[in-house]
Amino acid sequence: MKNIFARIWAAWALVTFVISFLIIFIPSMFSYLFKDYAKGQYYFIKVSKIWMRFWLAIIGCPVRVHGLHHFKKGENYIVVYNHNALLDVPLSAPFVPGPNKTIAKASFAKVPIFSWFYKRGGIMVDRKTEGSRVKSFEAMKQTLKKGIHMCIYPEGTRNRTNQPLKPFYDGAFKLAIDTQKEIIPCVMIGTNKAMPINKTFYLLPHKLEMYYLEPVSPVNIDTKSLNNKVYDIMKNKWLQHN
Repeated sequence: MKNIFARIWAAWALVTFVISFLIIFIPSMFSYLFKDYAKGQYYFIKVSKIWMRFWLAIIGCPVRVHGLHHFKKGENYIVVYNHNALLDVPLSAPFVPGPNKTIAKASFAKVPIFSWFYKRGGIMVDRKTEGSRVKSFEAMKQTLKKGIHMCIYPEGTRNRTNQPLKPFYDGAFKLAIDTQKEIIPCVMIGTNKAMPINKTFYLLPHKLEMYYLEPVSPVNIDTKSLNNKVYDIMKNKWLQHN
């Protein structure tokens, strides 16, 4: 019965996601009318947050956000997340205080209509192509220069292992050192319970938590050491709540 309910609930989530997206699509596109790109992005994120609060509530997955005080006014950061489920994706960017962009798979940008929304919220990358990776890295640098937060999943893809986290790629940490922007780790709890990685088309109502942690400085540290430091911080936080 549980499996049957979870698949019916997944269908409900998909239908309500599409319908609610169509409702907020036009308001979100007003972000393209702003002359100031950062202000347009801030507006876009505000609309996205309203959408996600509503959608997560009606699918029984309300989110509680902790640690927003770590974001200092007038500063922007590289925000890194753990990645356990598809449900992580709609959680990340909308709940960052301020304008932000997410590194995102280029393949999703091919979906009609949704692509306009997706491209506004993300920097596209095809990880299989070296040229695309280089281009996206430079785009992330420019995004940070505009005062916009950059959101990254350093695990690359969803964690299908039995470990708290997969090993991190170095990209986010090299970006931090090159731009001298602090990293704010964020650990998301509960998405793996709502949407288990080993289940297909499966969703259960479950409370979600997001923990933004203390900023980590990129000053006087090399890429690998910074990678390991942030990894340990996030792993310890994950173990504390699981």
